[in-house]
Amino acid sequence: MRYSFISGLLITLVTTATAVAQTATITVDGEVTTPLKLSTADISNMKKTTLQATDRDGKAHAYSGVPVTDILRLAGVTLGPRLRGENMAKYLLVKSGDGYEVLFSLAELDSSFTDRVVILADQVDGKPLPEGKGPFRLVVPGEKKPARWIWEVTGMTVRFAK
Repeated sequence: MRYSFISGLLITLVTTATAVAQTATITVDGEVTTPLKLSTADISNMKKTTLQATDRDGKAHAYSGVPVTDILRLAGVTLGPRLRGENMAKYLLVKSGDGYEVLFSLAELDSSFTDRVVILADQVDGKPLPEGKGPFRLVVPGEKKPARWIWEVTGMTVRFAK
């Protein structure tokens, strides 16, 4: 009897966690022409990039996800040739479900300024991100500390620094 109760509880927890991951959304707002609310299905249907990066654990992993600039372009964020003058004072604030936030200047993300591709990952080593860490993680290759590699990304806001 006790075994079946624990088994049932585990099935319920896994089912609930799966349902939450499938209904997770990311908002993109602020200084955008088209505010977005992207679901896991929306993100999974976008063009993916895979990159090798060393995580905090010191091991190389293959992260797969959508380049952040693709999401920003979809929202109509000022990038490319328009990223000049006063637009150089714009930044991206990325928010996590636990309240953690990280900041990027738009130039740090734009391919006309850098060769680095920052991705919103939904897979690591060919599998979905682990429970409690996903469904989305920001992966920032080439940084000495992965302090801006935030888990459970829930939102992106573009603002002027002025």
